[in-house]
Amino acid sequence: MQKPSVDEQPLLGPVERSEHVAALEEAKRLLRLAGPLAAGGILRSALQLVSVMFVGHLGELPLAGASLATSLANVTGFSLLVGMSSALDTLCGQAFGARQYHLLGLYKQRAMVVLALACVPIALVWSNTTRILLLLGQDPAIAAEAGSYARWLLPALVPYVPLVCHIRFLQTQSIVVPVMVSSAVTALNHILICWALVHKLGMGSKGAALASTVSYSTNLAILCLYTRLSSACKRTWTGFSMEAFKELRQFAELAVPSAMMVCLEWWSFELLVLLSGLLPNPKLETSVLSICLNTGALMFTVPSGLCAAISTRVSNELGAGRPQVARLATRVVICMAMFAGSVISITMILLRKSWGYMYSNEEEVVTYIARMIPVLGVSFFIDGIHTSLSGVLYGCGEQKIGARVNLAAFYLAGIPLAVLLAFILHLNGMGLWLGIVCGSLTKLVLLVWIVHSINWENESIKAKDMVLETSLPVA
Repeated sequence: MQKPSVDEQPLLGPVERSEHVAALEEAKRLLRLAGPLAAGGILRSALQLVSVMFVGHLGELPLAGASLATSLANVTGFSLLVGMSSALDTLCGQAFGARQYHLLGLYKQRAMVVLALACVPIALVWSNTTRILLLLGQDPAIAAEAGSYARWLLPALVPYVPLVCHIRFLQTQSIVVPVMVSSAVTALNHILICWALVHKLGMGSKGAALASTVSYSTNLAILCLYTRLSSACKRTWTGFSMEAFKELRQFAELAVPSAMMVCLEWWSFELLVLLSGLLPNPKLETSVLSICLNTGALMFTVPSGLCAAISTRVSNELGAGRPQVARLATRVVICMAMFAGSVISITMILLRKSWGYMYSNEEEVVTYIARMIPVLGVSFFIDGIHTSLSGVLYGCGEQKIGARVNLAAFYLAGIPLAVLLAFILHLNGMGLWLGIVCGSLTKLVLLVWIVHSINWENESIKAKDMVLETSLPVA
């Protein structure tokens, strides 16, 4: 009997006994990628947290200003740059799989050029932070403090752009341990830099903002040295080329929907905090929603690691002309995401009565958090699966589809339902989060259907065509 083709086999169908060994090996590959990537992500995220913690010891006004400026910088700048750089997941990953190694360095340079251009409007926004916050009705003193912090954060864009491009460049080659180690060294160094600038030199909150520039530069320097000195990058980095200034529009056409995939989801959660300020007892609701988001950011590191790992595996295998392996990796990562989500959710539910004490000593807040934890657990379980499926879309180069899915799921379903449940049915903060859970569930259903419908053979052909279109003769 003839064996069914790759595309005739259901994505979540039974696995033949001979495939169990391959699935186990694939799980090991994904873990070797996801572990260091998740750890590196946590360490890089810690930089801004440490800066705000140092500012917190200077008083309430500097803390409020730094927190507000950091939130604005993440929404209007860092999230956009991270999203745009994820276009390299597709381009570098597929080129590496197709053994067109010289293209990886070229793509990295193009990414740096396009992201540098994107920094122009970002810089304009950050320079006018005070005016923007005043227009949004923020307290003048806090707006002025946030504006000062944001202006001193501006130089951080200079090292941040090449840093995120270097991380993607190495990640798509499965070089993840150096990324994690450099992030760890930077995080430890950042504490000393913040202390020196904030207290030793007496720069206050300005020093905390400037510390990000120094730390990002340190991280970038380590990765640049590794790229140029390591034999692992000998074939993929051949030096700067004027070819980097060509086909920028084609790169931007992939980078923009990549950014939208990241930002549309990110912004929907930030919108929850703004909406919570309109509820009865806004101080309590905003505090609880902020704690929920901080908890979510911590728990999100696991699925984000799996997302980066599966995007690398899928793009590499499609570029190498092995669609059946890309499909197997997708099935494996779904199982891994479900297992990880179950463990995280069950652990949170078991600890629900004490979870709130990590953030607050007020019984009202702790009790509210305990009621929210089961909803958060369901939310994180769903998010883990659809985040991994988003990584599959990155690997296939289908970011436009992913951006449309996020737009529909969160802004046509999630946010309207959140408003209905919170303000019409008076479920308050619980209603806001239930609405966003409905948005996440909508995204999961859409992505399962999309990934289940992928024609892996066609995706492999498209990947090879994309690589060949930009392939250049090696000097």
